[in-house]
Amino acid sequence: MATPLLTHILETSLYVADLERAEAFYLRVFGFEPLYQDDRIIALRVATQGVLLLFLRGASEDGSDIPGGHVPGHGGQGRQHLCFAIPRAALPEWEAHLAAQGVPVESRVTWRLGGQSLYIRDPDGHSVELATPGVWANY
Repeated sequence: MATPLLTHILETSLYVADLERAEAFYLRVFGFEPLYQDDRIIALRVATQGVLLLFLRGASEDGSDIPGGHVPGHGGQGRQHLCFAIPRAALPEWEAHLAAQGVPVESRVTWRLGGQSLYIRDPDGHSVELATPGVWANY
């Protein structure tokens, strides 16, 4: 039996100590558009179809009853990682933008397939990667 079609990752999440501080960082540095917010979560639009969920650390452990059903509990501890895809030509613009925003680049990597990555930290210490094509065989 063939695996059913899967097109992309729709959302990913980070668990943060302060929702307002995390939201301010992702709005300032990446210009993401807020989609939803309550006392335990902020959802931000990433490009045209992706969503970054910022959960207040510990606030989603027991799950949530919502009008359409129940969202099972989840959570995370420690420093996490996520990666945003950027066009190869945008790499110098991102370097300049991060410098202008006072966000230091922690590391630069050139991958064996030719892709390049910049790594920064958000206010919670999460590792945020910006990667050009050539990181993976499928990107």
